Amino acid sequence: MRAVKYLMLLVLSACATVDLDDPLYLQFAEVVARVEPVAEAECLQERPQGPCDFSFFIDIREDAFPNAYQALDRRGRPVVTFTRPLLKEIGNVDEIAFVMSHEAAHHILGHIQQQQFHAHEGAAWLGQLVEAEGGSSDEVANAQQLGALVGGRSYSKVFELEADALGTLIAARAGYSPTVGMAFFERIPDPGDQFLGTHPSNPDRLRVVQETIRAYDLQ
Repeated sequence: MRAVKYLMLLVLSACATVDLDDPLYLQFAEVVARVEPVAEAECLQERPQGPCDFSFFIDIREDAFPNAYQALDRRGRPVVTFTRPLLKEIGNVDEIAFVMSHEAAHHILGHIQQQQFHAHEGAAWLGQLVEAEGGSSDEVANAQQLGALVGGRSYSKVFELEADALGTLIAARAGYSPTVGMAFFERIPDPGDQFLGTHPSNPDRLRVVQETIRAYDLQ
């Protein structure tokens, strides 16, 4: 167990000291042990060619923004990272599992690749439009940047709701209660329904989770 805990800590400061018996880390390790095999099984079902070998980390910096996010390592393998401040805000293992499953769902559904594709398409379209209108090289470059921003965010709210739905299933299949886990939305500010916002409103997210719970008879 101690070796496992070492692997799951992302130490971003050479001077950092880590108490591996910290309840936060023990709680995190417990959730990883149950969510990871379910997430990988769901991933292999959706993406038989993978990659589906998830890694889960904690950013231990106390001054990090409370957050959890999914990324890809240099080999394209999925990585889910929680910041310590977020873990300190989360109330229980069901909420940790809910957030962890949501982030894993982003990879399973290919959201990073889709976002990159839409950003590329948006940059190309708007850049070509400005160029066709006789814009300067600087104007074309600015248009490409704007097009990438708009394109990259065009489906971000849809992606979040899709990850909420699949994440609900993953958390439940790992033995956690999505009904308890979705209380996480009460801990984060409601972004509302902003134009080009990256996240949907909390009521919309709760609705999707509740619909998934009813549809699959979850608790």
